[in-house]
Amino acid sequence: MVLQSSIKAPVTRFITPLCRGLLRIGVSANIVSALGGIGSTLAAIFFFSYGHYFWGMVVCVFFVLFDLLDGTIARLSPTGGSRWGALLDSTLDRVTDSAVLGSVAYHLSKSSDRLVPVLLTALVTGTLVSYIKARAEGLGIECSGGFAERTERLLIIFFAIGFAGLGTPYALAIGSWVLAIVSTYTVFERLIIVYRATLISRV
Repeated sequence: MVLQSSIKAPVTRFITPLCRGLLRIGVSANIVSALGGIGSTLAAIFFFSYGHYFWGMVVCVFFVLFDLLDGTIARLSPTGGSRWGALLDSTLDRVTDSAVLGSVAYHLSKSSDRLVPVLLTALVTGTLVSYIKARAEGLGIECSGGFAERTERLLIIFFAIGFAGLGTPYALAIGSWVLAIVSTYTVFERLIIVYRATLISRV
């Protein structure tokens, strides 16, 4: 999970003692990544597929917060982070995001809700945001930033799901549309970043 720079440092200081304690009892960054990814995915499927939005949001957020710990644990570990750990973390992030949006879309599809295509658009474009960055970095091009990184996208959808679970009218609709729009915008934003980088490299 990518935290805004303004809050990353204080959050890291807050969780560092916990991460040191986990390391002392033999909990690795990969274990934390796996627990967080699997837990949030199963919670999304179990709760959201049946329309249990509020408590599903609470449980999913709990497991998604594990993503705050694995990076710090990796940095504190004597061996540091690994390429396998980075791949595992990124893969589980994609699985979690797909499970959240896919499970909500599945529940809504039972009543032929018009939000289903919007959620599927958000799912696809959100995946593309991450894919473009990974593909660009594979080409040696830095592609960080963008209007809606994973943290922002998760905040949007979890707020929408949570308020929908509390019975707030149109919360899910507004959140879904906002997520689809900002994710699509970020896809084009990152494509432009890469395109400009390729132009510079030709000069």
